[in-house]
Amino acid sequence: MSIAAATTRPGQVLADLLPSSRVKDAVLVLGGAALTGIAAQIAVPVPGSPVPVTGQTFAALLVGTSLGARRGFLSLALYALVGMAGMPWFAEGGSGAAAPSLGYVLGMLLAATVAGALARRGGDRSVLRTAGTMVLGSAIIYAVGVPYLAAATGMSLTQAVAAGLTPFLIGDALKAALAMGALPAAWKFLDR
Repeated sequence: MSIAAATTRPGQVLADLLPSSRVKDAVLVLGGAALTGIAAQIAVPVPGSPVPVTGQTFAALLVGTSLGARRGFLSLALYALVGMAGMPWFAEGGSGAAAPSLGYVLGMLLAATVAGALARRGGDRSVLRTAGTMVLGSAIIYAVGVPYLAAATGMSLTQAVAAGLTPFLIGDALKAALAMGALPAAWKFLDR
């Protein structure tokens, strides 16, 4: 079966175009966790916020859409567990379970799973569908991360929104725009 024929079948994500095996799945899960850890090191501090702008959220959503819900979940679960166990690959080389930004990591786990499920339904095949997938994924990350930030730091929910959501909206829009170009373009390229 050619890759072009495979891409026209509904219910696939990009990773499904590779030959199926347990080794492939394990490598993809490890690679997704590593990509997220590397992207987390691209960090820009935000004045007044304990949470920096990172490439981590983009990587988590990209992992979910590219690998699908199950492998995306496993990748982000591995990333979270290894980081909580001490691997310094959270934002700015952080690790452990006490970080005020851990809620965002847990939100990314859920967001990658949802983004992967949406990708199986074509949520990464067009610009508009990819935009919807990225917006929903980002909203999930914030829905978990902001309340966790408030609880971990003693901030009010309003303060946590001001410190942990508002400063990130422009960056998230740019990340979504990048995904809106990259994912549908990958499918179009493979359909040739």
